[in-house]
Amino acid sequence: MPNRVVNILVPVISVILGLLVGAVVMLISGYDPVAGYSALWNGIFGDAYTIGETIRQITPYILSGLAVAFAFRTGLFNIGVEGQLLVGWFAAAYVGIAFDLPMYIHLPLSILAAAVAGGLWAFLPGLLKAKLQVHEVIVTIMMNYIALHTTNVLIRMVANGGETTEAIKETASLKSAFFESMTDFSRLHYGIFIALAMVLVMWFILEKTTTGFELKAVGFNKHASDYAGMNVNKNIILSMVISGAFAGLAGAMEALGTFQYASVKGGFTGIGFDGIAVALLGANTPLGVVFGATLFGALKFGSLNMPNAAGIPVEIVSIVIALIIFFVACGYIIRYFLVKKNNKKEAK
Repeated sequence: MPNRVVNILVPVISVILGLLVGAVVMLISGYDPVAGYSALWNGIFGDAYTIGETIRQITPYILSGLAVAFAFRTGLFNIGVEGQLLVGWFAAAYVGIAFDLPMYIHLPLSILAAAVAGGLWAFLPGLLKAKLQVHEVIVTIMMNYIALHTTNVLIRMVANGGETTEAIKETASLKSAFFESMTDFSRLHYGIFIALAMVLVMWFILEKTTTGFELKAVGFNKHASDYAGMNVNKNIILSMVISGAFAGLAGAMEALGTFQYASVKGGFTGIGFDGIAVALLGANTPLGVVFGATLFGALKFGSLNMPNAAGIPVEIVSIVIALIIFFVACGYIIRYFLVKKNNKKEAK
């Protein structure tokens, strides 16, 4: 069995096992799993509105997953995607509010501001890793909290003491009248195309450019890369900056597409942290991230229908998601049995 086929089967089997064990959890908890999963399905695909909202939910997950996956592929562990998303959210909203420009300038500028903000927020962990060998996990975790409280202060300053900024200008909005009419006024917006474009960008950088080759080489073995003449420090910093830019774009999707403003956060959005699971489920590949984000976005939004339609608390879906992640993390066991079964067939 080719390794590529095994890489596809492992997450698929993990999802199936997660759903099956989730059904057992529902039964033990006194709930009907058939009714639960039916409600979940209807919450995802029930009508045009739910489909639109599901795709809208998937959009930032694709970008947060890309941010984590890019860092993974280059030997780094970016736990700071949540913070980079928050600063990207604020930057996009601020530019969307502060300037009066034509749409063909205003919208790209707002999106670019989010990417730059996310990249700059990831620059410091990359610099400390490159120059002082400070582990990026520690720095990025701490910078999540700095980002949360810093953006809250900035939002209050922009909002003159309030907790929500004014709405961004129409020229900076990702809203789509066409999507609204097609999906019964869901919040689906053009950001999904930006997210999918970034999937291609990540693939192109890593697989088709010299820079991507160097980034992966440094992540695999920085000593050998240094011996080969590559600038290890530069590549470590660049990797974190690109990862942070993807995360910042995820924030732009929320600022310019879903909410159209920035507001004070009492806690984290969770999108950045879920990006870790999305990347893991997608085996850190661009296309895999799309499937991982689709699963997570669908489960997150579809679960909102479960309490009303089946009387099942949304926490059950969190358990199902946790089970899926558990089985993905144990993927080497699934891989072992797949390879063993394949070897038996070949022996016969």
